[in-house]
Amino acid sequence: MDLKLTGQRAFVSGSTQGIGYAIAEALLREGASVVINGRDRDRVENATQALRAQVSGSVVSGVAADFADPSQVAGLLEGLGDLDILVNNVGLFEVAPFAEISDETWQRYFDVNVMSGVRLSRHALKHMLAKKQGRIIFVGSESGVNIPADMVHYGVTKAGMLALSNGLAKLTRGTEVTVNAVLGGPTYSDGVADTVGRISAAQAMPADDLKAAIIAGNATSLLQRFIEPAEIANAVLYLASPLSSATNGAAVRADGGVLTAMI
Repeated sequence: MDLKLTGQRAFVSGSTQGIGYAIAEALLREGASVVINGRDRDRVENATQALRAQVSGSVVSGVAADFADPSQVAGLLEGLGDLDILVNNVGLFEVAPFAEISDETWQRYFDVNVMSGVRLSRHALKHMLAKKQGRIIFVGSESGVNIPADMVHYGVTKAGMLALSNGLAKLTRGTEVTVNAVLGGPTYSDGVADTVGRISAAQAMPADDLKAAIIAGNATSLLQRFIEPAEIANAVLYLASPLSSATNGAAVRADGGVLTAMI
């Protein structure tokens, strides 16, 4: 199927690894040009080179910026230019007891998980509305709907991301601009793989056994395995495509059946 993305210009935040990298690769394979992003300049350059090697003839560039630092974000926005597709993917997550999460950590999570989308969307939306076409996609999480007790700060900021996405969609009335979110479920991203690796080493338990135990402990998962980053990327590709023109203001599930409510 032709997703009609050839010639489109996209920016994907937090895309040197994991879900963001998979999204960037998928967009490149569909003919879009992509600007990737990460905090570390060397990692951005390495990811850019890897994408060029993986997708022959691809047009990809990178920019380093830490979304916890507003001054770095301002510099990124100054050189970003007009976009056809914005993917708000960057995010922080960790398991932490609620009572031990400091105000500083709460603020950092809000800056990265919510304000990144505010700042990037404010930049992109004005250009998109002026030409009456464009796509903004937020990579959300089922944790923004069903807040996990051991990651309250993560869940609350992911809920804020969903609210932001829904609110921005209401600004697009009468245009071909859409704003949507993807509700991902437990995904075996690089960050999750690192966490599983540390825990398995500490518990002297094979990583595959630990992965299986984690999913087995999630009673509502219908998939009964971790989601692969490419599966989230597939959902993002659809929402980035003109073929999704009737989908706006939505939270599209790619959660593996973790969320059990009908709506």
